[in-house]
Amino acid sequence: MRERLLTSTALAAIVVATALGAAAQQTRSLPRELSDAEFRRLVTDFAEPGGKFHSDNFTSNEPGFAVAAAELAMRRQGGAYLGVGPEQNFSYIVAVRPEIAFIVDIRRQALIQHLLFKALFELSNDRADFVARLFSVRRPDVARDAPIAALWKSMPRGRGSDRDRYLSNRKEVEAQLKTHGFELDTRDTAALEYIYNAFFTIGPAINYGGFQEKLSTGNTDFAALSQVVDDKGVPRSFLATDASFQFVKTMQQRNLIVPVEGDFAGPTTLRAIGDYLRAHGTPVNVFYISNVEQYLFGGTPARFKGTEMNGGWQNFYRNLAALPADASTTLVRSLAFGSPRAGVLRPSALCLLRPFLAAVDAGRVTTHNQARTCSQQ
Repeated sequence: MRERLLTSTALAAIVVATALGAAAQQTRSLPRELSDAEFRRLVTDFAEPGGKFHSDNFTSNEPGFAVAAAELAMRRQGGAYLGVGPEQNFSYIVAVRPEIAFIVDIRRQALIQHLLFKALFELSNDRADFVARLFSVRRPDVARDAPIAALWKSMPRGRGSDRDRYLSNRKEVEAQLKTHGFELDTRDTAALEYIYNAFFTIGPAINYGGFQEKLSTGNTDFAALSQVVDDKGVPRSFLATDASFQFVKTMQQRNLIVPVEGDFAGPTTLRAIGDYLRAHGTPVNVFYISNVEQYLFGGTPARFKGTEMNGGWQNFYRNLAALPADASTTLVRSLAFGSPRAGVLRPSALCLLRPFLAAVDAGRVTTHNQARTCSQQ
């Protein structure tokens, strides 16, 4: 007889988590903001040892996010958001409007990049301030409600040249992080310098590969991603409008976007997040998992063999089953890459969690392709 991946205990946990998720609709106990001490505790206590990845992943390479974001915006808002990777999370957060967000990445460098983003959001009054600080250039002379295209038209598009400005900005970022009690050690300071210098050196054309070549950059870059529209022509980036930017800024100021160094298939991070949300009566609304399953199933380009093949898909699905969820909890997968014209994230990338886990338990998900097509039949 085939052994089920999810035990009856795990399935019972799903039922309990579902009930808790429904109860959370009546009772909300998440704080409106986290203290600096609590924020640091979550970042530290929920972490587990990181791992390797074949790219610096400075930006997304998924311009099709706008289609998925549009559909998410029409669904239930609130609850908790979970995600992975760099800036695309902010655009999904704008669509989902969660009460709290956790961004989990196996790379310590990703954690530092999100702390950089946090400091820049807090230091910036608006989008023009944010991009000026991010790339260490003078502030674009645009109105607060200007279209995103107008902002970039007023921005220098080449590589950074004012190193004094960059060094001054970096000091401000480090000082801002210290106001939250973050004392970066030598390794983390070096990572911050490396990341911030990459944005300064490469400029708005920075992409998934960064300084690396021959990677799947999606023929796009930071500036292009911020201007992507959905299939109805509506811009969906967190930089598309002042209102979108301000929503993310407010969450950052309230310490409600929590980056954590962790492994989707690891024993600690997702379980700790699940326990925290359950204790606060809050279900997961959306979990953006990108294409992480590709690596958990062992499918990775030959030239990167050995860096990401942890074969942890079974553990990941057990971790998913342990999260507080309800009938609306949705996974967001990346199914296509490329330019905005060539690679559009199709609506099928949205996958309801509970039916998917039922398919896993029934043995209908044992390959990456079965997972990415959201086997629920």
